[in-house]
Amino acid sequence: MKVIDVRGLRYRYPDGTLALDGVDFDLEAGECVALFGANGSGKTTFVLHLNGLLSGEGSIEICGMPLKRETLPHIRARVGLVFQDSEEQLFMPTVLEDVAFGPRNLGVPAPEALARAAKTLEQVGIPASHQKAPYHLSSGEKRRAAIAGVLAMRPEILVLDEPTTSLDPPGRRDLIRLLAALPQAKILVTHDVDFASSLAARAVFFERGRIAAQGAVEEIARRFNWRSQPVESRDRR
Repeated sequence: MKVIDVRGLRYRYPDGTLALDGVDFDLEAGECVALFGANGSGKTTFVLHLNGLLSGEGSIEICGMPLKRETLPHIRARVGLVFQDSEEQLFMPTVLEDVAFGPRNLGVPAPEALARAAKTLEQVGIPASHQKAPYHLSSGEKRRAAIAGVLAMRPEILVLDEPTTSLDPPGRRDLIRLLAALPQAKILVTHDVDFASSLAARAVFFERGRIAAQGAVEEIARRFNWRSQPVESRDRR
């Protein structure tokens, strides 16, 4: 069953830059797909459309619902987006309150939201962080806390933008184990082919706002001579 169905998606930034030029994409329930492509190729612009943070031309269906103003609250509950910079998602006084924020925003009563947050922090492997301030966490712990904040809303789809940024090798291995154990469909925006190979069955290559090719991760990496590379400060488009 398709959980994402995108057809003919186009988007132009206010400065005139054409960031997406007719993208067709689908994602099956439980599937994990990696998005490859150079900086500015349209990957991040694309995923920001999946929960309505950007709005272009074309059609988007999430879990069978067309994405439009009336369905946005339902769709945002189903698509959990984890940003490249985890600190963009951590802003409450304690980690527990941070993870509970999403469920509370969906109308879950405070006691239930806090209980759900505590359980999710155990699920991601940082149960001792409940009363810590987010800025006291390591980079790997911040990544896990950001993922916990999304998981606490019980989404059907996880979208992670450059999830291995700033992680050391042990943190990267822990993240792979965590994501591999999660049942949700996943989209990984990444420059890390080895990371993608550990989790994704399929890769999609973005080039100048279009999908240039898709197939097995290693096949696409070979075709475009795309090897794991560091992620620098970049234009997120």
